[in-house]
Amino acid sequence: MDSALTHLECPECGKQFDADLAQTFCEDCKSPLEARYDLDKARLSLDLKTVSARPRGLWRWAEILPVRLEKHRLTLGEGDTPLLPAARLGKASDFKNLYIKDESANPTASFKARGLVMAVAKAIELGIKEFVIPTAGNAGGALAAYAARAKAAAHVFMPKDAPLANQLEVKAFGADLVLVDGLISDAGKLAAEESKKHGWFDVSTFKEPYRLEGKKTMGLELAGQFNWNLPDVIFYPTGGGTGLVGMWKAFDELEKMGWINSKRPRMVSVQAEGCAPIVRAFEQGSERAEFWNGGETIAAGLRVPGPFADRQILRAIRQSKGAAMAVSDAEIVIAQKEIASNEGIFACPEGAAAWAALKKMQKQGWVKPEEQIVLFNTGSGLKYLCFSSKHTG
Repeated sequence: MDSALTHLECPECGKQFDADLAQTFCEDCKSPLEARYDLDKARLSLDLKTVSARPRGLWRWAEILPVRLEKHRLTLGEGDTPLLPAARLGKASDFKNLYIKDESANPTASFKARGLVMAVAKAIELGIKEFVIPTAGNAGGALAAYAARAKAAAHVFMPKDAPLANQLEVKAFGADLVLVDGLISDAGKLAAEESKKHGWFDVSTFKEPYRLEGKKTMGLELAGQFNWNLPDVIFYPTGGGTGLVGMWKAFDELEKMGWINSKRPRMVSVQAEGCAPIVRAFEQGSERAEFWNGGETIAAGLRVPGPFADRQILRAIRQSKGAAMAVSDAEIVIAQKEIASNEGIFACPEGAAAWAALKKMQKQGWVKPEEQIVLFNTGSGLKYLCFSSKHTG
């Protein structure tokens, strides 16, 4: 199970970077870097039969993940989350093939575990022992958990009105928590300053290359769960956009290895009306997303006013012939109750936003009743109870 990682590459200018040195992003293009693999080499030991026979979890994809040595492959049991038929929601709304990919089963009850286990594991392999992250909540908890697992230090910068559960878990895992006035963008500025001052390694969204590799495993799993035929549409709640970009990357790699054909899902980026920079850029036909001033929503993970990977997010949406949709907080609250009462899943507000967006796009005739549709629930609603009540009065 050797990694087939070869190098890192800037998707904007094509410049290559050494994957065996600690890297951040392309300074010339102000762009995230993407990991590249020798997929012909990966195919020698990774095939459909082999991957199915391996123990469950994210690391069964080791050949197309970046950590070279098995001893550095941290785990708290992340990955292989369920793909659940949403039969009652589907029947009530005339969708015959509606599914929910439920990421709340991950450690720290969020999909952020996928990205942070990969970032921390690779950094540890490169000799890094102290981390910093700005977060809207869940990513901070995930970093704190994996840093504890790796016996490393973590510094978490979080808006002071982030969900209380996120604040408490960061402290419980022994990380340093700094509460910041403002949004994640403000936390990011302060985290960057402290990182330079103290030499901490910054694992902000897309400011290092490997959170993306952890998130792409959602796409690898989804392909397998659909028997290597991808669904027609994916509704994905988009803050920083790592999951959306990661899945798009995963589909490309799977096709190059001969596991899937060229069919792709239409990718729908879902945001909140109170913070929707990607939706605005998509509707305007722009290649970049302008900073969103005064972001506000009960979906804490969607309060990302300036996603660093805006170009990659928008490219994935457009290449897939997808769309971007914003929903209101009121629509999110209704959707959350509908998912819970019909399917027994207490979705986080971000996950509920995906269902709210699907209902709106159904009214526009954008989706068809017979299409296979996947909604991503990115975490547990339990972590947002205090935050949601505070923001809804």
